[in-house]
Amino acid sequence: MEKNNQQLQRTMTSRHIMMMALGGAIGAGLFKGSSSAIDMAGPSVIFAYLLGGIILLFVMQGLAEMAVRNRNARTFRDLVESILGKYPAYFLDWIYWKMWVLNIAAEAVVAAIFLQYWLPEYPIWILALCVSVAVTAINLLSVKAFAETEYWLALIKITVIVVFIIAGLLLLLVTFGDHTAVGFSNLTQHGGFFPNGSTGFIAAMLVVIYSYGGTEIIGVTLAETKNPEKVVPKAVRNTLVRIISFYIIPFFIIVSLIPWTEVNGVPESPFVMVFKMIGIPGADHIMNAVILLAIISSMNSGLYGSSRVLYTQAMDGLMPKIFARLSKKSVPTYAILLCTSFLYLGVIISLFAGSKTFEYLMGSLGYTVLFIWLIIAIAHLKSRKTMPEQTSGYKVKFYPYTTWVAVTALCAILIGIIFTTSIVITSITLSIYVLITLSYVFKGRFAKA
Repeated sequence: MEKNNQQLQRTMTSRHIMMMALGGAIGAGLFKGSSSAIDMAGPSVIFAYLLGGIILLFVMQGLAEMAVRNRNARTFRDLVESILGKYPAYFLDWIYWKMWVLNIAAEAVVAAIFLQYWLPEYPIWILALCVSVAVTAINLLSVKAFAETEYWLALIKITVIVVFIIAGLLLLLVTFGDHTAVGFSNLTQHGGFFPNGSTGFIAAMLVVIYSYGGTEIIGVTLAETKNPEKVVPKAVRNTLVRIISFYIIPFFIIVSLIPWTEVNGVPESPFVMVFKMIGIPGADHIMNAVILLAIISSMNSGLYGSSRVLYTQAMDGLMPKIFARLSKKSVPTYAILLCTSFLYLGVIISLFAGSKTFEYLMGSLGYTVLFIWLIIAIAHLKSRKTMPEQTSGYKVKFYPYTTWVAVTALCAILIGIIFTTSIVITSITLSIYVLITLSYVFKGRFAKA
């Protein structure tokens, strides 16, 4: 039996929120997208991820401050609407929803690719279907059970990345047995540190932004977080240090150990390639299993984020009320099921496109993450003029300079990406944004219970 006017329960703690942000950001973008980024930028991908990490830091600081100022906010729309108005808030909500539903579809295919490492006789679409069913089941559990599952999945992949960093540094710096220390010559050989010039560097930024996307899921957990005004700033501070570390150091190790020209030519992840180099029996299988869990973890976060956006839209009368109904365990079942349907859409696409599905979806997702960050940053610039003054709590240091740096950098990256990205990807993304805008204009027709 389901109830309609039930409220989401505040059952998630600081450790849950921090691990969810990590779960959203450390997924296919790191383990699979890394190959594409390295292929575009070569060793300079390290700088690309450093730049992306700094921008992310400035954006997330602004998000944390707005969350502290607006303690009744449930999601991004509540934070942004009082500052920028109804349309930007509506647009942000829906492009965020679109980002996650496409992302979980893309990551279901990536998970299937890693499953094929053990099950080569099975086609991508069958394996993607199995993963989709598993993720759906996890999200239909209680919020606390989901958060605990996500916490442990994220913890496993973080532990393995730490082991990867230690093993990689040993391979780079230490000679032992038959192994000779690799050193850092691969950073400058094979065309230099910037082998594809500024064009390759800018093109890689789309993958970088996509890879970091998911961290802002903190802004969707507000309605289910205990003491969000304290938890969110703490989660932002702790999460950002870890994300930047878990991207920049592993990429430095990968491009130092393996010539960048060889990374994108093999079906396995660069992480699996490095673990093979260690020489531990079965290390590649262990790493493949961990990467698979990491991607499922990211899908978990994505399905959570997209379903909560749909739930709040329905609560406010912008979607049919059925999507606001909660189960006895306070889970928005129908919202989850609608979002899950895009998982199966990804399965259908993979039936025809196979492993290329991820590349087709990743470009559009990169655009969307960029726009999400840009809207959050612009809202933060105006927030101190439109929201009540804080007497205590979290405040961004060096306001508004850090946020202006983020806005300027994001606009510059956007211009560069438009000129370096496939016209097909840009056109498809623009078409989706036009549809969202039209739905806002005519939303009264769709807001029926």
